[in-house]
Amino acid sequence: MSRFEMQHPLIFDIKRYAINDGPGIRTTIFFKGCPLACLWCHNPESIAPQMQKLFTVAKCIGCGECVEVCLKQACELTAAGIETDSQLCNLCGKCAEVCPAKATEMSGHYASVADLLQVIERERPFFDQSGGGITFSGGEPLLYPEFLCELLDACGERGIHRAVDTSGLVKKEVLLQVAARTDLFLFDLKLMDSEKHKEWTGVGNITILANLRTLAKTGVAIQIRVPLIGGVNDDDGNIEATAVFVAGLTGEKRPVNLLPYHAVGRGKDDKLGQIRDFDAMHEPTVDDLDRIVETFAEHGLEATVGG
Repeated sequence: MSRFEMQHPLIFDIKRYAINDGPGIRTTIFFKGCPLACLWCHNPESIAPQMQKLFTVAKCIGCGECVEVCLKQACELTAAGIETDSQLCNLCGKCAEVCPAKATEMSGHYASVADLLQVIERERPFFDQSGGGITFSGGEPLLYPEFLCELLDACGERGIHRAVDTSGLVKKEVLLQVAARTDLFLFDLKLMDSEKHKEWTGVGNITILANLRTLAKTGVAIQIRVPLIGGVNDDDGNIEATAVFVAGLTGEKRPVNLLPYHAVGRGKDDKLGQIRDFDAMHEPTVDDLDRIVETFAEHGLEATVGG
């Protein structure tokens, strides 16, 4: 079994009162693990399917509690804060449990379908009042089809609106299995050129584009999400190609959400102890956004910033 075929996912976040992940007020559940490794990802902790340890040096008060509790002697208090020997650390999380300043945190926890349904049930009054519901995001929730479908079925039985946020890089049969249980897809389109897509995300986009065509033919509601990264995919060629592709999908014209890049992921890189090169990326300007909205409009598509 590969790292992308595990049936019981880790959950790395649950966002309540979300208003940008589908209609109404929603609860968004974030699955850990993604087949893409987008260089601009603002949730880098979502990529690896395994649990990860995060450390915020500015929060560390140097108490040494984590050093004392670590049975593997993986933690060491230094002048630069706590350093963890990754070869010794077994990610048990005891250091995070005892850290009084929350300088050490663990990203990822196991939750059963029943556990998540308890969370969802508590939020139902907000769903009912606002026309909202539940959104499954990530990472990539379709990496865990059995677990996800069980959740989708349970929410459907309860009359809760179901949205799935996906990169589209899954087997066709999995996509169709999930589509039969989903009210709305939030489908990411990053780059139209497959080689450039591979350069920036680690994989090509042939399967992704084919899956979006397949999904459109089912008639399920789809919102197209385009993360806009200056210097990567905001050029006229890519935007025109994206608009042509989306406008040519079977069925009614789909709404397009433009998601401007921001550099919030840099702080998370520090916590994970990793480095990414952000020099080639920048936030698109207001003029860029206006130009891109107009390009989509020329193809009969309504594009909005955010969502």
